[in-house]
Amino acid sequence: MLQLASRIGVKPRYLLLDRGFYSVEVVRYLQAARYPFLMPVARRGRKPRHPEQSQSVWRFFAWKRSGWSAHAWRDPQGRLATVGICVVCGRLGKRGKRPRPRTLVYAYWGFRPGCCEWVRETYRTRFAIETTYRQMNQARIRTCTRDPLLRLLFVGLALILRNVWVWLHWVCLAVRHGGRIELRLERLRFRRMLIWLQHYAETLFGFHDFTVAERPMPP
Repeated sequence: MLQLASRIGVKPRYLLLDRGFYSVEVVRYLQAARYPFLMPVARRGRKPRHPEQSQSVWRFFAWKRSGWSAHAWRDPQGRLATVGICVVCGRLGKRGKRPRPRTLVYAYWGFRPGCCEWVRETYRTRFAIETTYRQMNQARIRTCTRDPLLRLLFVGLALILRNVWVWLHWVCLAVRHGGRIELRLERLRFRRMLIWLQHYAETLFGFHDFTVAERPMPP
């Protein structure tokens, strides 16, 4: 993907990668290709009895204060990789839940972050970038209900709508040149299809764009 992007002149300032890319092979490739990156550090293996004294990445998760360091490790083939380490300590938690102490550890290379908080906030911009999640959330009914069955139903409907959109493009809107199929996504964007369905529901069930006032508006 990076090679394809470079052919059309796209040069990212830095890459925000999933923790699954944390490996000697990937790090060495990105460094050789001169691609700056930021990714979470993956903990592998059994947790040591005294992690603060360990030479592995477990020692960074034992930190009580945010800070900077460096880490070098080898893969089974003996290849060495070295990265910068940013440790972010704080009280974190999901919305609606009580925050709890948590330590986040990131590996970076190719640039110098300004501060630890910048690292955490910058990596958060990566969340929900997958096309499937973004398109599903465009069609998902917003609700505050705690009923898990109802919430699952809304997710299922969103996924069905997305698949209907894909089916329409494949069967009705695509241009066929012999055995080749050319998609024309500009003919029907997903959001436009949702707006059409909204207008149809308003026509089917009725739509009232007025309300009852207790007193007339002042002149």
